[in-house]
Amino acid sequence: MKNKWKKQLSTFWSGWGFSLIVTLLIATSFRSAVADLNDIPSGSMEPTILIGDRILVNKLAYDLKVPYTTWHLMKWSDPERGDIVIFFSPKDGKRLVKRVVGLPGDTVAMLENQLFINGRFVKYEPLDKEVTDQIELDQQLHHLFFKESLAPNKHPVMLTPSSPSLHSFAPVNIPEGKYFMMGDNRDNSFDSRFFGSVDRKLIMGRAIKVLISRKGSFLHPRWGRFFRDLS
Repeated sequence: MKNKWKKQLSTFWSGWGFSLIVTLLIATSFRSAVADLNDIPSGSMEPTILIGDRILVNKLAYDLKVPYTTWHLMKWSDPERGDIVIFFSPKDGKRLVKRVVGLPGDTVAMLENQLFINGRFVKYEPLDKEVTDQIELDQQLHHLFFKESLAPNKHPVMLTPSSPSLHSFAPVNIPEGKYFMMGDNRDNSFDSRFFGSVDRKLIMGRAIKVLISRKGSFLHPRWGRFFRDLS
């Protein structure tokens, strides 16, 4: 019986078993170091990214990493202000999706939900109705929507004045090699206001596109969000 089991295992390994393992290693290495898909389980980036979105993450946006690690082999750029990035939380190691607000050497502060960076207040404008309409109508009544100007781009933000969140904080100096992250849903986001600046090595890639989106289940797709660029 023992010899028969060994023979079967040897046949499996010399047949398609070895190929299957190699294929799995290649596929997972690709997802770890080149590109990956990320499901969105929370509303911390609304209205830019919605619950039920599945986003494409470019893990070669800034550097090349050893698969399955945060070790950087090569680096060709760094995150810019306004980028949406994937990183590991310095608090508990969970993978998060947030926007880069502060760069190394910046001073960042907030007064009643209005950012100011390096001593200058960030500009806000009314947000296009097309964007706000992606939020459920009954929920729109509880929020305020604006377009925030973080150079070089503008992006949506959502505020909830009635929420007991951190609407203001004193100036924070961002150390070298670290980045200040915030969610676009400013009053419903666990971000650098609570766990501090994020080390560069913990940033795993840049979110570049919503590939698919569904409301609740795949039986309720949001067709208008398919293949939408993120900025």
